[in-house]
Amino acid sequence: MAGQINPNLLLAVPLAPLAGSAIAGLLGTKFFGNVVGRVVSHSATILGVFIAMVISIMTLNQVIDGATYNGDVYTWMTIGTMKMSVGFKIDALSAMMMCVVTFVSLMVHIYTIGYMAEDDGYNRFFSYISLFTFSMLMLVMSNNFLQLFFGWEAVGLVSYLLIGFWYTRPTAIFANMKAFLVNRVGDFGFILGIGLLLAATGTMNYDETFAKSAQLATMHVPGIGWPLLTAACICLFIGAMGKSAQFPLHVWLPDSMEGPTPISALIHAATMVTAGIFMVTRMSPLFELSDTALSFIVVIGSITALFMGFLGIIQNDIKRVVAYSTLSQLGYMTVALGVSAYNVAVFHLMTHAFFKALLFLGAGSVIIGMHHDQDMRNMGGLRKYMPITWITSLVGSLALIGTPFFAGFYSKDSIIEAVHASHLWGTGFAYFAVVAGVFVTAFYSFRMYFLVFHGEERFGKAHAHDDHAHGHDAHDQAVAAHGHDAHAEHDSDAHHEEEHDDHGHHGLAPGQKPHESPWVVTLPLILLAIPSVIIGFFAIKPMLYGGFFNNVITINAERHPAMEELAHEFSGPVAMAVHAFTSLPFWIALSGVVAAYYCYMINPRVPAAFYNALRPIHTLLDNKYYMDKFNEIVFAGGARLLGKGLWQVGDRALIDGLVVNGSAKVVGWFSTIVRTFQTGYIYHYAFVMILGVLGTLLYFFPFWHA
Repeated sequence: MAGQINPNLLLAVPLAPLAGSAIAGLLGTKFFGNVVGRVVSHSATILGVFIAMVISIMTLNQVIDGATYNGDVYTWMTIGTMKMSVGFKIDALSAMMMCVVTFVSLMVHIYTIGYMAEDDGYNRFFSYISLFTFSMLMLVMSNNFLQLFFGWEAVGLVSYLLIGFWYTRPTAIFANMKAFLVNRVGDFGFILGIGLLLAATGTMNYDETFAKSAQLATMHVPGIGWPLLTAACICLFIGAMGKSAQFPLHVWLPDSMEGPTPISALIHAATMVTAGIFMVTRMSPLFELSDTALSFIVVIGSITALFMGFLGIIQNDIKRVVAYSTLSQLGYMTVALGVSAYNVAVFHLMTHAFFKALLFLGAGSVIIGMHHDQDMRNMGGLRKYMPITWITSLVGSLALIGTPFFAGFYSKDSIIEAVHASHLWGTGFAYFAVVAGVFVTAFYSFRMYFLVFHGEERFGKAHAHDDHAHGHDAHDQAVAAHGHDAHAEHDSDAHHEEEHDDHGHHGLAPGQKPHESPWVVTLPLILLAIPSVIIGFFAIKPMLYGGFFNNVITINAERHPAMEELAHEFSGPVAMAVHAFTSLPFWIALSGVVAAYYCYMINPRVPAAFYNALRPIHTLLDNKYYMDKFNEIVFAGGARLLGKGLWQVGDRALIDGLVVNGSAKVVGWFSTIVRTFQTGYIYHYAFVMILGVLGTLLYFFPFWHA
């Protein structure tokens, strides 16, 4: 039988990481005199996240047995009938998210001990990542829009601190400001959506809002006439576009690689970027009633899935390849949401969290072994020097491209099948995008794998790369503006004191060899590799076709039959994997791997030939579709023009010129006239009095109308 979930125990899940963050951030920093050292700081934060993970696993077991919890733990204020409170809604969705967030966060905490060992901000970094974990847990556990928005903004704030962790570097400051501003655009839509629902229902509680969904479907936005539910859902999804980096609000995520590698795994694999996917899934009772909103989601997701994948092909920075991979995979999840396959989207969210965290941490391990050189053209042949990093990175890559029996296969293949089964507007293009994306993903993933772990050893040498081989980062302009060499600032983790090569990069000196990372780095890799292989096999049946998400996710099977069609075709994880060897996605993925092997291991002249033949396309990709320039000219330029206009017209002309100086001139002019009558002569004063009486008579007794 299901046991009762203890709300006090639930309270410990977010508060334990918060307590660890406070210990490391207050007592472990210069502000409070460094009362505690590094060991206490990392021990306190790791213990806090470990406690949260243990309770999360216990909670998931209770939920599997049938227990749920939905209640308030603290009421902040009551305004009329509206209550603003802190509360928890614990069901299969939130319990699964709690386990994923705490497990990946624990791995990142342990990994950080080795990765940040030489950094002066060691305690501060642990405080930030633990605070980030607290924020994400508050988001996924919430039972109302107020707490959801608090967690939503808190993860945005802490991501700003983490991306700009090395705040003395101009590129980091540029990147974290960019992330902050782009997310504010999405969050403006998000709060508008919440406001529309609040105005229509008078409540911020999820269940109370969902209970009025049928009523909401008949309402329209006052003064505009748009269907209210469609408008609210699109506004909510705009918030998800910012957090989950969907086109065109994706531009912040690649530049966020300016932060240390551990936060890339934490923010961009398991937590912040998946917040939008979680939110739309939680709001499924509302989104199911608006086909317009779902079609909008499908189109945005498919654009992101395909076109962001193209950008991964030309990257030379190992972390940026993984970053664009994250963008593409988030597009896949979003497409699944749009075709009402919420189960599949969350399933891919979970599997992706494990193998993408593995790939990010594996990239970080490579960077450590290469003395913080991130350029893949300076690597090669690392598998014999870093065997654990090599094999775990291979596992992550195989899971990412959807190799049968690996975790990513079950979720990614299910997305493709769900899109094929859907009949919504926009799914034709979406199906092409997700299928073509299979080849693109396989190509850039194994391009990275072959360049890093196989082939010629290119480290410890002088490198003279052609200009076309360098991807121009969005932050180059910030570097140039501050007078720094772009190459010297190119490496995101260039904060550490290591040897430099001729170009100013961190890297191995001539004669030096890479080395395997310490156990605090390799242990998380091994522990993440295990679920990257097996979690899909064991979880697909309960999460997609069992009762795991019963009464949690709402799907209108009549209008959106994708999940029902998938259920009819499913005959077990083994049969699904075996059948995949004859399916189109498998052969497309295999062709991507073979193409990468031929281009980068057999005949390296092929990429150069493609570059020469397709130079305009390469330039387009190199400039990331000119989205940064578009934003700079249209939005930043428009904001500058608006600001200049408000300053010139509003401030100088209206406020200073008319209101302040103008009123002073009017008073001065009036005073000049009045002063002429102040002569000291009685007959002048009598004359003025007569004029006043005459004026009064003329005003009150207009006798000329008589």
